[in-house]
Amino acid sequence: MKALIPAEVIENKIYLIRGQKMMLDKDLAALYGVPTFRLNEQAKRNIDRFPEDFMFRLTKEEWENLKFHFGTSNLKSQIAISSWGGTRKLPLAFTEQGVAMLSSVLRSNRAVQVNIAIMRAFVRIRNFLSTHKELAEKFKELEGRVGNHDEQITAIFEAIRQLMEPPERPKKSIGFEV
Repeated sequence: MKALIPAEVIENKIYLIRGQKMMLDKDLAALYGVPTFRLNEQAKRNIDRFPEDFMFRLTKEEWENLKFHFGTSNLKSQIAISSWGGTRKLPLAFTEQGVAMLSSVLRSNRAVQVNIAIMRAFVRIRNFLSTHKELAEKFKELEGRVGNHDEQITAIFEAIRQLMEPPERPKKSIGFEV
């Protein structure tokens, strides 16, 4: 079965914000095929389903930091002057649990399929990070072992160098002592 949205597309829209893997409202809206304001409207109408550990509004600093690291082509500014003269709000960020909760407030077939794809992307990222962490731990352990051997190897090479040097010749005496 062909995926509705390629996994790479979804994975490229997952950011690390406040130490958590998050997705932005505009990216989710695009995946679900709804306008961002509609997605946010549904979240607001069901705010009791979205505690702060499921969804929060980015600070201006967080938003600027994301734009700096990922470029403005990937993250178009949502802080712009709207046609009626007011300013738009900073984006909402949804954790994995928040994205799962969106499936209960967005009730289209596409929303269900997109949510399944997003949940799979979060699982893939979690598995990758877990494997990466295990590899990092093993590398650190190996580095510790090699570190001890490194001193021993250096001592062996030094001993070999000393053996390879020609012995000092005694100075020739010319018959009398000084």
